[in-house]
Amino acid sequence: METLSPDIPQAPSGTPEATTLRGQLLIAMPGLLDPNFVHSVVYICQHSSEGAMGITINRPLGLPLSQVFEQLDLDYTPKNGTQTLLCGGPVEEHQGFVLHRPAQKKWQTTALISEDILLTTSRDIIDDMADNQGPDATLVALGYAGWVAGQLEQELLDNAWLTVPPKGELLPQLLFDTPLEQRADLAAASIGVTLSQLSNSAGHA
Repeated sequence: METLSPDIPQAPSGTPEATTLRGQLLIAMPGLLDPNFVHSVVYICQHSSEGAMGITINRPLGLPLSQVFEQLDLDYTPKNGTQTLLCGGPVEEHQGFVLHRPAQKKWQTTALISEDILLTTSRDIIDDMADNQGPDATLVALGYAGWVAGQLEQELLDNAWLTVPPKGELLPQLLFDTPLEQRADLAAASIGVTLSQLSNSAGHA
């Protein structure tokens, strides 16, 4: 896992809060057939007039975190290496992104997404996780989902995504505690939607 880039863009200071999906979830609608996003749930880490980026939170790579530790020649305990690596998206698939709860320790490159969730993109957090010095709750993904200016807005108009605003502990629960296969259903249920009853033509929330 390399030191992570691109730099996470910050929303322009004049961007109204109501126009950004930062900190929200997107659930792929049945009509979204892009193989990179079928049945996906994406946590939006940044959204502004310049575009958007997010981390898919329910697509396992089938690889444990221990493989990253071993690739970096880090000593670790078996317990620390059992976490499942996720496919965060089709962009920069060889780079890592760590979503985590706030921690007293600081790392080189960390962005505050909300008061409950941060995104760290520097190698030092992986070193600490191997040494059992990382955050209490983490999600590690390779790659991210990216949209150029106006692309996500158009996909929303095309009913490609359901939007799920943060509610209390819902997001931390989904990111860190809920089994991967249950995340889409739980996120949808939080806005009163049953995914199995959606059709390809259903509208977004």
